[in-house]
Amino acid sequence: MAETKTKNYRWIVVILLFFATTINYLDRQVIGLLKPTLEVQFNWTETDYSHIVMAFSAAYALGLLAFGGFIDKIGTKLGYTISLIVWSLAAMLHAIVKTTFGFGVVRAALGLGESGNFPAAIKVVAEWFPKKERALATGIFNSGANIGAVVAPVMVPWILGIYGWQMAFIITGAIGFVWLIFWWFIYEVPARHKKISKEEFEFIHSDNVETVGESEVPPVKIKWLQLFGVRQTWAFVVGKLLTDPIWYFFLFWLPSYFSTTFNLDLKKPSLPLVLVYTATTVGSIGGGYLSSWFIKRGMPVFKARKTAMFLFALCVLPIFGARYATNVWQAVGLISLAAAAHQAWSANIFTTASDMFPKQAISSVVGIGGMAGSVGGIFFPLLIGFILETYKEAGNLTAGYNIIFSMCACAYLLAWLIMHLITPKMKPVKL
Repeated sequence: MAETKTKNYRWIVVILLFFATTINYLDRQVIGLLKPTLEVQFNWTETDYSHIVMAFSAAYALGLLAFGGFIDKIGTKLGYTISLIVWSLAAMLHAIVKTTFGFGVVRAALGLGESGNFPAAIKVVAEWFPKKERALATGIFNSGANIGAVVAPVMVPWILGIYGWQMAFIITGAIGFVWLIFWWFIYEVPARHKKISKEEFEFIHSDNVETVGESEVPPVKIKWLQLFGVRQTWAFVVGKLLTDPIWYFFLFWLPSYFSTTFNLDLKKPSLPLVLVYTATTVGSIGGGYLSSWFIKRGMPVFKARKTAMFLFALCVLPIFGARYATNVWQAVGLISLAAAAHQAWSANIFTTASDMFPKQAISSVVGIGGMAGSVGGIFFPLLIGFILETYKEAGNLTAGYNIIFSMCACAYLLAWLIMHLITPKMKPVKL
């Protein structure tokens, strides 16, 4: 009976990652839902808001670059702990700022702290899962991003209506410290975990050669700069650079889009937003499952990832039709498909990093690629702010959103094509 309880301990680890990612996205989503309230409170323009989003993205980019290598050095347990403490405190500090500049500062602090989530989580998956299960495990924990985005449109308006916008930041920020208790007492790497069975340990390492018996081989030191000299790093960088900014748009501007285009009241729980972000949960888990299913059917690992990502890129194309939507539910359907496809893409592109690189370099690679995505997230909001401000002054804000949706439609196929040209076979890296 004891062995039955412990042979799947790795899925308990995934549950921890899932809730951490849920909290991560809950905290970053709050400001998008409070945007109409804060615009009145602080007299924000679309450009002001885009600068605040840019501050988050810039700090997130720098943080990813730093946290990736940092976590590879100090380990996932302590690295995740530091990351969560920083971002939870920053989320709560939003409640005390009094100026637009102040919001920029605390958003930057939030971005810095939140940047540790994915480098740590992807490394944890590589530590606890064989390659044939990694995409599914990544898809499950990555779906926490969507659950956070689903919970926020229900939770934040409720808190706003009863307690005000300051408490919305305080309550959501404090949730992270509850998770931290479970993380600290439950998590450890497989080689040092007291509750993992020998059977599960051997299964985890069944498709790699980084362990001998029950002890992990001492990691080979890899210089950070070495990672920039291999094609696989640049394939991952391009994929993140071109597609991460689209997800930032879905997070930070969809509430405002539905509010201005279809008169959605963001002071009440929002069913359209709940449906969009619920669809992304299906996409994340389904996307991870699809490439794992291809592998189980005999398809080579890298071909399975690439085939799945191509299918997901095609699924984003219909968002181009959002410009012709005449009612909110048509828009919800098209945007839901694209957002779900993004998360399916995300589950697989993250997994390609753990497929191609040795474990001791994974957080660094994810950090480098994540930084590239955030750099795109810095400039894309500026472009969005410029487009929306221009069309808002012309009295046709919907046309501005139409241009942005057209850009979203093409981004994933372009990213897939460039990745394919850089690494046609996506072979594992030997450093």
